[in-house]
Amino acid sequence: MTAQRPGSASIEQPDYWWYRARSELLRAALGAHAGQPTRLLDVGSADGPSVSWLRGPMHVAVDVDIRGLRPSDGVCASALSLPFADDSFDLVSAFDVIEHCDPDDAVLAEFYRVLQPGGRLLISVPAYEWAWTDHDVRAGHHRRYTRGRLVRAVTDAGYSVRRVSHGFAGVFPFFAAERASRRVRRPTTADGSLPAVSPGLERIFLGLSGVEARVLARRDLPFGSSVFLAADKPV
Repeated sequence: MTAQRPGSASIEQPDYWWYRARSELLRAALGAHAGQPTRLLDVGSADGPSVSWLRGPMHVAVDVDIRGLRPSDGVCASALSLPFADDSFDLVSAFDVIEHCDPDDAVLAEFYRVLQPGGRLLISVPAYEWAWTDHDVRAGHHRRYTRGRLVRAVTDAGYSVRRVSHGFAGVFPFFAAERASRRVRRPTTADGSLPAVSPGLERIFLGLSGVEARVLARRDLPFGSSVFLAADKPV
């Protein structure tokens, strides 16, 4: 089994527009499914830009990159081998994590193991295999997903899916154009840094994502560069 590579770009650039927008979109799509967790495990988001809205009396962060962990509630470990007993948590969140783990059924099984019966799983993943570029390679991705592929993986692992929707639909034309351009030009972010965005374009992206968040709170979206999912471990 292959664990995710350490080193989320969000640790060094937590205010990058995409992370700020993702936090708002995740909250709109999945916040109602979080409930009031008392024992929350957040996997792979130790830097925190996407989970600041998700808190509980006991909040444990797990990451393979120690830089984003706090001594008070952080544990350096792989998502494929969580150092917790069975049925330890009533909510597990893993935002843009399982695409880093190979195979994904192993990491979903590990989340299932540490979730108590009736517990909730909240996840996000990158969408569309056609969108695969050098960025995915540098990020340590093993795959991208469709909604169907993600639902099959989650249900095969024993969960009951409660909601699944695409996200980042508002900026999707920009995403598709950027991915197409990567196929015909030399990448300018070979060091793994995030693409530079002008202040004006950032305002447009955040504005579009804000509108999308209001829609996501009410209905699922049929396309977008991410997939968001909420599921339960059956009682």
